Amino acid sequence: MNNFLGSLADSILMSLGMFWQIGWSLALGFTITSVIEVAVSQDKIMRRFGKSGFREIAFATFFGAISSSCSYAAASTSRALFKKGASFISSMAFLFSSTNLVIELGVILWLLMGWQFAIAEWVGGIVLISLMSFIVKLTYPKKIIEDAFAKQQTSQKKCCGMKEMNHDHMHMETMTDKGEPREVKIFKPQTQRKIAGNYFMEWSMLWKDLVIGLLIAGVVGAFVPQSVFDVLFLKDASPVVRELVSAFIGPVIAIITFVCSIGNVPLAAIFWSQGMGFSGVLSFLYADLIVIPLLDVYRKYYGWKLMWYIFIVFFITMVFAGLIMSLPFNIFHLIPKNIGNVREELMSFKINYTFYLNIIFGLISLYFFFLTRKKTGHEVVHAPL
Repeated sequence: MNNFLGSLADSILMSLGMFWQIGWSLALGFTITSVIEVAVSQDKIMRRFGKSGFREIAFATFFGAISSSCSYAAASTSRALFKKGASFISSMAFLFSSTNLVIELGVILWLLMGWQFAIAEWVGGIVLISLMSFIVKLTYPKKIIEDAFAKQQTSQKKCCGMKEMNHDHMHMETMTDKGEPREVKIFKPQTQRKIAGNYFMEWSMLWKDLVIGLLIAGVVGAFVPQSVFDVLFLKDASPVVRELVSAFIGPVIAIITFVCSIGNVPLAAIFWSQGMGFSGVLSFLYADLIVIPLLDVYRKYYGWKLMWYIFIVFFITMVFAGLIMSLPFNIFHLIPKNIGNVREELMSFKINYTFYLNIIFGLISLYFFFLTRKKTGHEVVHAPL
């Protein structure tokens, strides 16, 4: 009983540690989503993302890389872009980029697992986007994507008794009386209140999936014995077989562990320390976009058919990207050997950059909360919590 209670306490601490690592990036991602919904007109999105050429995909990749979003927030932003008129490939390129090419993800990988994983993650993000774009262009499901886009134009999201403003209403607010695009002043009080309302709508829709995912990840880290990892990761198999099988196993494990981009780094470190192949760790890191809660988010956003299409394309892309990126590191013997005690790292508290970023974005969230409670004339804007 004492061992069970000790492991349970460890799992809770690991879950809290993972949330501590990703909390600020979630707040940042949802802020970006909210600003896009309010401030960016459809015309601008159509000009930058409306096609599926190299220029549009490259711009979406760059935009994703500087957005620094977690998987859940990135999915929300990607949907906002698609809803505003971005092409499907461009919005998916943004999705991959914002979860694989962001600076903070590479930094965490570098510090926790070694520079090899950071480089493989950043370069692998380009490989992912290239493979995904090729597969989608080869198999483009026009009717399914058109139906999903139409769904975005007509749907209204209910959140605790509040309805999300639909696309047409949002677009009209960024137009002049002559029908021309109008600059939205971000620092105008009315605009900030709208951003705050959207911000809490995103949190209220996804927080349950996030909590469930973090709890499951904590349980895996605390309760699964080494013997299970030895069998799962083919401890006694040849290196070639281990890499091939690991590349396939990585996304499968990611699907059932539920953890998003920044949060899955500590869990990946645990798997690496327990014997998972290099390609498997990479494909696991890439596969944060097909965890079960996110698949359900895609279903809510786009419908069942496009959700399954996204899953199949992403799964194939992630497996092959893991194998491709593992080749040079294995050939040139660049695989790291030791990453330290990851479990202790997750269960320890330190005053570092994560601490300060969480404080900053915690204050921003508090500011948004007060904005949604502010009175404007006869109207009171309530946060959808």
